[in-house]
Amino acid sequence: MAKAVYSTKCKGIGGQIKRRYTDFIVEEITPSRRVCRVERFIRENGEWGNKLKVSERGQKDFLELDLEKINKDLNYCVRKIARFLQCSKKRVGYAGLKDKRAVTCQRISIYKPSLARLEEFSSRGIDLRNPRWSNERIEIGALLGNCFTITIRDIDLKKKELRNRLGKCFKEINKKGIANFFGEQRFGGIRRVTHLVGREFLKGNPEGAVMLYLTATCLEEDEDIREARLELLESRDFGRASKMFPVKYRYERAIIHHLCKYPRDFVGAFRMLPKALRYLFTHAYQSYLFNKVIEERLACGIGLKKVKGDILLNGSPTAPLFGFESKLATGKPGKIEKKVLQEEGISLKAFKVKEMPELSSKGARRGIVLQPKKLKLLETGEDEFFPEKRFAKISFELGKGSYATTVLREIMKVEV
Repeated sequence: MAKAVYSTKCKGIGGQIKRRYTDFIVEEITPSRRVCRVERFIRENGEWGNKLKVSERGQKDFLELDLEKINKDLNYCVRKIARFLQCSKKRVGYAGLKDKRAVTCQRISIYKPSLARLEEFSSRGIDLRNPRWSNERIEIGALLGNCFTITIRDIDLKKKELRNRLGKCFKEINKKGIANFFGEQRFGGIRRVTHLVGREFLKGNPEGAVMLYLTATCLEEDEDIREARLELLESRDFGRASKMFPVKYRYERAIIHHLCKYPRDFVGAFRMLPKALRYLFTHAYQSYLFNKVIEERLACGIGLKKVKGDILLNGSPTAPLFGFESKLATGKPGKIEKKVLQEEGISLKAFKVKEMPELSSKGARRGIVLQPKKLKLLETGEDEFFPEKRFAKISFELGKGSYATTVLREIMKVEV
């Protein structure tokens, strides 16, 4: 995403997020509109006296629980729970992923768990509570949205100016909404190459895709993995790479071990990744193109408003998540969509990947306007971590599939 592209005109407050895990709180809103409240890890030292007690299941097979976690990846939590229960992780269902560097709470389900073992479950940074038996598994997407409570720190503004800017920004956002950009986390971790890997596959270059996934690096990575990636990029010696890549990089190692046996089978090597993960690479590239379409609209003056030629969803303009069956807009919006494809050198038919059908996508449309709900300033004050600076604690709600960082970058006017 181009750094200078914003959809609001208000002045930003600057600052930084996620200085502490408790600075970023995410609470899931279930389909029944219940909010899974964070309770344990916002306490000092995470003290907790309650022990999980579960009634017998009767005729129902799925146990629902609130899962609260701090600085933990959801997949890690699922593996930890399944291993403790001595069952397959496929028995654990959830509605969506949540930020790792944060305190989050969400609903999960477990199919016929051993109650004796579950009641003894204990793991640092993970808490299970509020059990209830159900007839259904919790599936991906089974949520209304999320509540966010976020503390922005290191703000170099006086209290009056800070409150003034926030007031104007909130007013503008509430009136017009903001661009519904996909957040940077959509494009992978610190390397942010997920969409680029997806593009190479769609362009019929599986070798380039796999090598990019294995060898792209960044300064924020640990020295040992950076060295291993750069060595592989230069030598293409998969045998040596299998010894150099740290054990914790199990996905890269699985690909490399396959290439040690079959050095030219890059499609087969990529299939060493879980199917659910392979699917994300196409999604990431679709998201990248979607962001580019919105950026072009903002740059040429159309912006987020409805214009002739737009394809509407619930009365609001959309942009494409490009796929092989995509229907493009007409008029100026259609010209922008075609321009983005032309600049990328990609065609709609490229989204049907013969060598790996699971990477194919028919396409869809997504609204380009994001309207946060219940946007509030909760508190401002002197920042204990940054002398002479201030913090601002804000809260808001978003529907599923929208990103808190998209809201924050409009308020802060810095990349987050």
